[in-house]
Amino acid sequence: MAKVCAVCNKGVVSGHRVSHAVNHNKRTWAPNLRRVKAIIDGSPRRIKVCTRCLRSGKVQRAL
Repeated sequence: MAKVCAVCNKGVVSGHRVSHAVNHNKRTWAPNLRRVKAIIDGSPRRIKVCTRCLRSGKVQRAL
């Protein structure tokens, strides 16, 4: 499974790590994903969701 949020499609972003001497090295930023049980189409399923979507209430959790 990819490192992508199932709700907002937030994924990995790439860029450069820049040192004090302005040397550039490639690096990536990964989203803060949690594996949660959510109600999808009326039935509970496990999906990967970013913490921003969890906090904002975009996901209905299955208890």
